[in-house]
Amino acid sequence: MTTVAIDTGMGPLLREWRQQRRVSQLELALRADSSARHISFIETGRSRPSEEMILRLAEHLDIPVRERNALLLAAGYAPRYAETTLDDPSMGALHEGIQQLLQGYEPYPAVVVDGMYNVVAANRGIGMLLEGLPEHLLVPPLNSMRLSLHPAGLAPRIRNLREWRGHLLNQMERQIALARSGPLRELYEEVAGYPYPGADAREGPGSPGPASRFALPLEIEHDGQVLSFISSISTFNTPMDVTVAELAIETFLPADPATVTYLQSLPS
Repeated sequence: MTTVAIDTGMGPLLREWRQQRRVSQLELALRADSSARHISFIETGRSRPSEEMILRLAEHLDIPVRERNALLLAAGYAPRYAETTLDDPSMGALHEGIQQLLQGYEPYPAVVVDGMYNVVAANRGIGMLLEGLPEHLLVPPLNSMRLSLHPAGLAPRIRNLREWRGHLLNQMERQIALARSGPLRELYEEVAGYPYPGADAREGPGSPGPASRFALPLEIEHDGQVLSFISSISTFNTPMDVTVAELAIETFLPADPATVTYLQSLPS
């Protein structure tokens, strides 16, 4: 019996994600309660999977929500996850909650960025760190990577720039590997190409710095005072919207008593 191929375009996408995650067809089949033969047929276009099977495979491969929609579209199904802007009325409760969280963290800095590291919300602690930056870097949408690494941005104020730069570029590399985003790759190439003081042509963009006490701090100067912060990033659990899935909340915890004292002494 001759098997007729069903070219949905979804099979090659699934195979790319599986190979990127270094998962065999058999392992994926076991995770998804299927068979290696069925996975093979899906990848070669011999079988058209159900919508539920696509979502199950995507879940076990940890495929980002945006790319799950792409898989569904390639297989001929409608996208499952909406992409709602934060200013949409339906996002009112989320937007208000984010604002309350950021304000409650003051005087310490906190910021919310999207999947391209564009700033969607920030508190006064972040505003303090951005004081004095040139207007062309502060034109919306603000981009946290450009603000941090541009030679006219925060880079000259960061005392441990080599180490912090390596941390940020490594973070972007991990995100690119997860999301396979062309625009994110372009942003990476842009900011990785920025010149910075003490750059060594032999140094790789993600070279690790020396070990710190318990985590790499951001050491940044403000008005003659060197402040030290430990960064923490939070995301939303089980998001059902592309926008929400790509949001990240970054908070900066003071890493020493001097930073706490300085920030608490600033006028509110």
